[in-house]
Amino acid sequence: MLIWFMPQISAAGRSLEYLWIEGADARPTTPLPTLIFLHEGLGSIRQWRDFPRQVAQASGCCALVYDRYGYGESEVLAEDRVGIDFMHQEALQFLPEILAQLRIDQPILVGHSDGASIALIYAGAGRPVRGIAAIAPHVFVEEHGLNGIKNVKNRFETSDLPQRLGKYHRDVHKSFYLWNDVWLDPAFKGWNIEACLPTIQCPVLAIQGEDDEYGSMAQLAAIQRQVGGPCELLKLPACGHAPHQDQAEKVLQAVVGFIKRIL
Repeated sequence: MLIWFMPQISAAGRSLEYLWIEGADARPTTPLPTLIFLHEGLGSIRQWRDFPRQVAQASGCCALVYDRYGYGESEVLAEDRVGIDFMHQEALQFLPEILAQLRIDQPILVGHSDGASIALIYAGAGRPVRGIAAIAPHVFVEEHGLNGIKNVKNRFETSDLPQRLGKYHRDVHKSFYLWNDVWLDPAFKGWNIEACLPTIQCPVLAIQGEDDEYGSMAQLAAIQRQVGGPCELLKLPACGHAPHQDQAEKVLQAVVGFIKRIL
């Protein structure tokens, strides 16, 4: 398997860094779908660690991993802040342009946290998607999650968290408040994407840890109840907001198994 960095791609007028992982596709006449990894609100390519490569290797699919605008090594946020519709902007403006430029059709979306929500919005808009693996997804705002976000803001302002996150982001303060300010905006309390779920016809795998500090199992219940296609749930005990790290082997097996079932 070959891995290399493709320095930049332009989408919605912004320069984004991305990583392409070559899969071991054994079907040259009917190529396997491409996996698209969509990171969490404070995430980046490198914060996925080895998970995308492992999934690509085990499934045979190629994978695209990219830093969203304002995160990682992509272009630093130029605005003072983004709107409460930032996930819709990512799903309906940035992602379609990226896929069109790279000629990727009917991908399998693997999203974590905000990235999982972006995947659901994209598919719910009627875009062609082969399947979605949604890890710790959000479909509505919970007080439980807002408390977790308030706690991490306090840690960012009183601990070495900026130094630790600064290893991954060009401007760690802008990246942090890009995410934190929106989630703590009083107007964001009404954010809800349940209306897009019934139009999602592709298979969905939704994964969440029972100790997730940003969301409860009500998120998974809402997805299972409302999506238009088949839906599988994986609920993990002793697991926080990053199941692919906290329960790495179980999540890897679940995601790869899901991908193989829908190929």
